[in-house]
Amino acid sequence: MSWKPVTPPDGPAPRGPSRGALLLGLVLLGLAALAALVVRSDLADPPFQAFDDRWLDWMGGPHDGLYAAAAAALNWFGGPPGVVVPFGLLLVLLLRRRWVSAAFMLGVYLGGNLLVVQGLKHLVDRPRPADPMVRVDHGSFPSGHAASAALLVVLMGALLVPAARRRAWWIGGTVFTLAMMWSRIWLHAHWLSDTAAGAAAGAGAALVAWWLFGPALARESVRPLGRRGAAAGAEGPGRAPAPVSEPVSEPAAAPAPVATPVLLAERSAAPPP
Repeated sequence: MSWKPVTPPDGPAPRGPSRGALLLGLVLLGLAALAALVVRSDLADPPFQAFDDRWLDWMGGPHDGLYAAAAAALNWFGGPPGVVVPFGLLLVLLLRRRWVSAAFMLGVYLGGNLLVVQGLKHLVDRPRPADPMVRVDHGSFPSGHAASAALLVVLMGALLVPAARRRAWWIGGTVFTLAMMWSRIWLHAHWLSDTAAGAAAGAGAALVAWWLFGPALARESVRPLGRRGAAAGAEGPGRAPAPVSEPVSEPAAAPAPVATPVLLAERSAAPPP
């Protein structure tokens, strides 16, 4: 049996997220922008103010016990001290030498919070509910905590979660974002519409950015495997990958004659030379 070198076929080119991610991101951004225009048209009494008031009444209290601890933890996570989480993830990407992913995460996280969220806050400048229980800034619309939570969920799902496990991640991330929205209303820091618009703006911005930079991120995700394979095969830079050897069957030799009794008798009767 010999070995025949076979060149492996090229696999499919790595791709980013589907067009559905882009469409969903644009829809979410559009809804957040539309809500901003509606609130800005009448800051004192937007069309959904009565529903916001009723929802805030449901969150009236008592504000203690386990709910208070959960709300305080979520308030910390979405506030300035909580930046240790995204910057910790950034450090993980840098240690893995995923330069494109690190630059993508830093740019989208800062851009989503500073440009999208703060831009909408300054555009609308909606008054907050009375007597917030935590320290807050000037504008109520949209919720920066809800936007940061949704933005971080999409970024982590795109960069750190394997594609086979993303469905479970999206479900868990949705629950986490809803919990963040609840905490902001429970603390009387936002109206319900503020939190919904914030989550839509954060997730929408991250999805659109993921679709735009998805091919570059996908190419980087397969590059480490290619480098390990090249090192294992002792291939220098610029060389083609080593061909895969495939066994090739050779023609079998003719079988030797079997010694039968008749053949032995003929050999014994033959005269000596």
